Amino acid sequence: MPKQKLKTHKGAARRFKVTGTGLIMRTKHNKSHNRRKKSMRIKRQFDRMLPLSSSDEKRVRRMIPYGIE
Repeated sequence: MPKQKLKTHKGAARRFKVTGTGLIMRTKHNKSHNRRKKSMRIKRQFDRMLPLSSSDEKRVRRMIPYGIE
């Protein structure tokens, strides 16, 4: 019997990016709703991606087993 392939969780694949060194990056929340009342400094901070915390990393790695380019 052939070995089963693992399926990628498509929602997680859209939200997280894996770097070349294997680090999982995430975006900040509050990015696209009610931007009019936020200052430009805060809106600029939303454009950066941050590394995922180590407590969530194991769960996300299971959702995207092959990594996403």
